[in-house]
Amino acid sequence: MANEEAYDCDALVVGSGCAGLSAAVTAGHHGLKVLVVEKEPRFGGTTARSGGWLWIPGTSLAKAYGIEETPEQARTYLRHEAGNNYDAARVDAFLSAGPEAVDFFTTRTALRFDMPLVFPDYHAEAPGGAQGGRSMVTRPFDGRELGDQIKTLGMPLPELTVFGMMLGSGKEIIHFMRVTKSLTSAVYVAKRLSKHAIDVIRNGRGMTLTNGNALAGRLAKSAFDLKIPLWLNSPVRELIVENGTVRGAVVVREGRAIRVNAKRGVVLACGGFPHDVARRQKMFPHAPTGKEHYSPGPTGNTGDGLRLAESAGGRVDDSLPNAAAWVPVSLTTRKDGSKGVMPHFIDRAKPGVIAVMGDGKRFANEGNSYHDFVQAMVKAAKPGEEIAAFLVCDHKTLRKYGLGCVPPRPMPLGHHLKTGYLKRGATLAELAAQAGIDAKALEATVAEFNTTAAEGRDAAFGKGSKAYNRYQGDALHGPNPCVAPIEDGPFYAIKMVIGDLGTYAGIVTDENARALDAEGRVIPGLYAAGNDMASIMGGNYPGAGITLGPALTFGYIAGKHIAGVAAERSAA
Repeated sequence: MANEEAYDCDALVVGSGCAGLSAAVTAGHHGLKVLVVEKEPRFGGTTARSGGWLWIPGTSLAKAYGIEETPEQARTYLRHEAGNNYDAARVDAFLSAGPEAVDFFTTRTALRFDMPLVFPDYHAEAPGGAQGGRSMVTRPFDGRELGDQIKTLGMPLPELTVFGMMLGSGKEIIHFMRVTKSLTSAVYVAKRLSKHAIDVIRNGRGMTLTNGNALAGRLAKSAFDLKIPLWLNSPVRELIVENGTVRGAVVVREGRAIRVNAKRGVVLACGGFPHDVARRQKMFPHAPTGKEHYSPGPTGNTGDGLRLAESAGGRVDDSLPNAAAWVPVSLTTRKDGSKGVMPHFIDRAKPGVIAVMGDGKRFANEGNSYHDFVQAMVKAAKPGEEIAAFLVCDHKTLRKYGLGCVPPRPMPLGHHLKTGYLKRGATLAELAAQAGIDAKALEATVAEFNTTAAEGRDAAFGKGSKAYNRYQGDALHGPNPCVAPIEDGPFYAIKMVIGDLGTYAGIVTDENARALDAEGRVIPGLYAAGNDMASIMGGNYPGAGITLGPALTFGYIAGKHIAGVAAERSAA
């Protein structure tokens, strides 16, 4: 150790996603010398690939819309969602510090949000649920504000881009869906595509950052404005623990081991364990070898934070009924031959789309949240069989809305048919043979669905009966924005398997984001936030942004606690 290089700081943050950068910016704003280390060659982590939505009740953004709610309403909802895994102390900390964090970031840093008036909670009909005012999205950001650092910002998931271009949530997607039907939309899309093309020629990538790319970019800009260094390609080898207190870490940078002495503490924000096969095997019942799972998250998220915490006496919570935020995904082959993982967020809710298992039978309300849908998939699977479902639709629906990676008209389908990602049959029986679905059962399922679909009713599963279903459907389609018959061939199917949007099972912490040992005692100097921290949602998925909302909030709480600034706790 004698010849080891040393670097001194007040706070060391491990990971450069929303949680890590929010902790770093908060601590830096309070005058601390902060260092952020990231093991990947690009910063932004899962955040840079995400939708950039944050679920935080009671913010000033909601109040500006006239949406006033007491913390008690959101507390009731979270108590309902988390059930036996409800953690009162951390939920209270989240509900009081969340609005405070949003005010801090929007007034003191480059972070900005937009809130749609109506984006319902995923279980809006449950006690304490709301029709809007809790989910907000990061405002688009001009990547040129990052200067040269834009080159090392993580890229968005290719499957969620159009010609490599990120689409903003909501209005922008609607313009692209209506490009062939509306002159206004056609003009909007033409302008957006030409601007993107010029950016790519000049800068090698699009410069209008939206969604999670905007969130990572805005937080990074805020950190750079505070002169906080960010070391890329710099994994943490081990934590430095002296007499039970975490004093820093050994960081490997450019092949050299550097002893980073962090006077006040270390924040673990490494993105959880979606690509840690051993921990998946232990915690994901659907993945008996750990390999039957496909995550669109960055491949570098291999559970480093959890292992580091455990090495210092920390504990990982394995009690949640769901160890991750589940999402159905399809596996695609990109134009360059590489493999992609496509999360199915909104296509399932569209009219004229149903989902069946290999036995040809429906098993769930397709418009429900992705997390709920996967749980239904698991329940419907036959023992010993692969857990997979198929989205099925007819030609008219496919060309109108697209499906998975398959874009709507006028874009071509050829690539996806050639790779086998998209299965096609002139009849339902032919489609079933192509996809490996029970043909007779599929024909019977579609016939039964069609009997009430023309009237906009789904007698079997009530698709379109919930606020969230309708929000993701087609508002211009009536009488039910989520239901239409499946009538004229050719017919299409895409196979879906299980993936995640981030892991829930994480390091056990207190309400100040401090890691706890097996006896529930604080480990001095060690904090966790983001997907490294055990989720406060109790294994459920209450609304859009329930990973990033707590990530921003508990990063903020950790940053303040390290700086010795008590959270005001005024809202609650």
